[in-house]
Amino acid sequence: MNPTIKIGDRLIGEGQPAYVIAEIGVNHNGILDLAFELIDAAVAAGADAVKFQKRNLASLYPKKYLENANAGEKTLRYLLPILQKVELPDEAYYKLVDYCEEKGVTFLCSAFDPESADFLETLGVPAYKVASADLTNLPLLDHLASKGKPLILSTGMSRMDEVEFTVDFLKKRGAEFALLHCNSTYPAAFEDINLRFMHRLKEFGVPVGYSGHERGIAVSTVAVALGATIIERHITLDRTMDGPDHAASLEPHGFRKLVRDIRNIEAALGTGEEKFISRGEILNREVLGKSLVARRRIEPGEKITPDLVAVKGPALGISPQRYEELIGRTAERVIEEDEPFLERDLGHIIELDAEHTLPMDWGFTVRYIDYPIMLAYKPHMLEFHFTDKDLDEAYPGDDLPIKLVVHAPEFWDRSLVDLCSLDESHRRASVALMQKSIDVTRRMAPHFVGTPKVIVHPGAMSLDHPIEDRRALYDNLRRSVEELDFEGVELLLENLPPHPWYFGGQWLTNAFMDAHEIRDFIESMGLNMCYDTSHHKLYCNWAHVDFYEQVKVLLPYIRHLHLSDGAGLDGEGLQIGEGTIDWVKFFRVIDGYNGTMIPEIWRGHQRQGEGYLIAMQRLSEAYFQAVRE
Repeated sequence: MNPTIKIGDRLIGEGQPAYVIAEIGVNHNGILDLAFELIDAAVAAGADAVKFQKRNLASLYPKKYLENANAGEKTLRYLLPILQKVELPDEAYYKLVDYCEEKGVTFLCSAFDPESADFLETLGVPAYKVASADLTNLPLLDHLASKGKPLILSTGMSRMDEVEFTVDFLKKRGAEFALLHCNSTYPAAFEDINLRFMHRLKEFGVPVGYSGHERGIAVSTVAVALGATIIERHITLDRTMDGPDHAASLEPHGFRKLVRDIRNIEAALGTGEEKFISRGEILNREVLGKSLVARRRIEPGEKITPDLVAVKGPALGISPQRYEELIGRTAERVIEEDEPFLERDLGHIIELDAEHTLPMDWGFTVRYIDYPIMLAYKPHMLEFHFTDKDLDEAYPGDDLPIKLVVHAPEFWDRSLVDLCSLDESHRRASVALMQKSIDVTRRMAPHFVGTPKVIVHPGAMSLDHPIEDRRALYDNLRRSVEELDFEGVELLLENLPPHPWYFGGQWLTNAFMDAHEIRDFIESMGLNMCYDTSHHKLYCNWAHVDFYEQVKVLLPYIRHLHLSDGAGLDGEGLQIGEGTIDWVKFFRVIDGYNGTMIPEIWRGHQRQGEGYLIAMQRLSEAYFQAVRE
C-alpha cells in the first residue's frame, strides 16, 4: 500500500520528496508587504508551498468577546486582539495568490470556518489545511470535504480516539487527506514531541507528515528520516517580533538549512531496495580492492595450488572470494607472475553470438590502441572515445565496412568541456576542442561507411553550488552549437547524469537532464541526440520522475544509444542487470528503434571487452523476451 495525495502537480506520499510547507500564518502581522517578503524568503529556501490563515472572526467568536476581549479568559484576552489586528482584507489574498504564482510556489491556506473555505475556493486553492484545533470540527470538515480537494489535517491537542473518529468520518465521505503529527505548544518541548507516533498514524493508510513548533531544525529533519511525507514549519523574518507564532518559527537562514538538510537526508536514505557500488566507490575499489594473482609464472597444464595464488591489488581480476573455486583447476594458458586470474581461468568462456544479438547496429567503445581486438566480434560500428591528446594522432587502421561514431573528449588538462559555460573564454575553448573533434572525425570518415556521428557532452556543470541562471546555460549552448561547423557529420548531444565524477570529485549538472528540456532544445535546433540510459536513470531517481515515460518523450530524437544500468543517484555505468532498469520494459518502450548502440559498461573494455560481451548477452536476452511477450 502506498497512499498518496496530489497538490497541484506534486504527488505526496511515500517514495516522493517531502512536501515542505512554509507556514507564514499570521507572521505577516497584518502587513501585506511583509507577507510578500516572507513568500520571497520561503521561495529562496526551497519550500514547495507557503501557507496563510483565513478566518471570519464574526463566525468564530461570540460578539461579546469581539467587542471586549477582556471578557474572556487570559489566553483569549491575549490572542483575540492579535487576530483582529493581523487579519488581512479579502483583496489582499488575491494579491498573495498572484504573487505566489509569479514566484512559482504553491499558495495554501488554513480555513477556520465555512465562510472562509468558500472564499478560498474563489482563489483556486489546490488543497485545504485544517488546524489542530479543528480536527474535531466535523461540520467544518464536512464542508471542506464537499469541495473535493485534498485536506491536510494537523493532529495536535487531540486524543487518539478523536483522531480515529475524524479519520473514519472523512473516509466515509471519500475525502483525500493527509495527517500531520503535531504538538501544539509554541515552542514545543523536545520531550513532548513523541515523533515515533507518526508510525501509529501511518496505520490509517494515508500520507503522514509532521507539523513542528520546536526550536531548531533537528526534529523536523529526523521526521523525514522516519517517513514524514510533509513537513510544515512556521517562517518569520525575526523571531523576536510580537505575535503568537514568531518565537516558534524559523528565520530565513534556518528555513534554508531545514530544506537543505531534508533534501540531503532524502538522498541519503535511498530506496533501501538494492545495494550497489557507486561511481566513487568503483574508483576507490579499483585502486584499493584486491584480486587473485599468480605468485609465479604458471604454465598451461599446471594444477593451481594454494602456493601458486596470492592476493594483490588493484582489483583487475577475479575476487578473492572465489579462491576456493580457483584452487584445483588446471591452467589452460600462460599466467605470468602477478598477473590476475580471470573468468576464463575458472572455465567461464564468454562468447558473443554475433548472428543472434538484438537487431540493431551494435558496436563497442574503443580507442586507437585496442579497436583491432574488438573487430573479432564482428561489430556493426565502433565508437572511438577520444581524449584531447588522441586528437593529435592519425587514425592508424585500414578501411572497415562498418559505421563510425566518435565521442568527443569530455575534458582537457583539468578543465571540463562546457559548451554552456558562463565564462566566455572557457566556452570558446570548449567549442574549439569540439570543432577539432569534428575535423578529426571528417578525416576518419572515408575509412568507414555512412555518415559518422559525433557525440558531445553539453557541460553545464558546477563543483560546489548549483547554477541558478539555467536559461543562460541553454542560451550559451545554443550559441556554441551555432558556432560549430559539423557539415558531413551528425552532431549528437548526450544527456547527462545529475552528479558525475571528474578529477576525483563529484560535480553537479545544471542542464540537459530532463527529457522535456532536452526535447525542446534539440527540436528548436534541428538536432538529434545520443541517449545514455544510465545517465537518465540516475536523473530520474534524483528528480523523482518516471524513467520510462521520459524515454518515450526522447525516443523520436534518439540516434545512438549508450546502454548500461544505473541505481540510486551515483550508480553509473553498471553492468546490465546490476542496477534498477527493467530492460524488458525498456525494449518495449523503444520498440521500433533502428539506430546504433553500444553497451557502455564501466571498464567493460578490460579483459578483451569481457564486460561488453556480458552486457550484449544480457541485452539480447531482454530484447527477445520483450519481443516474445
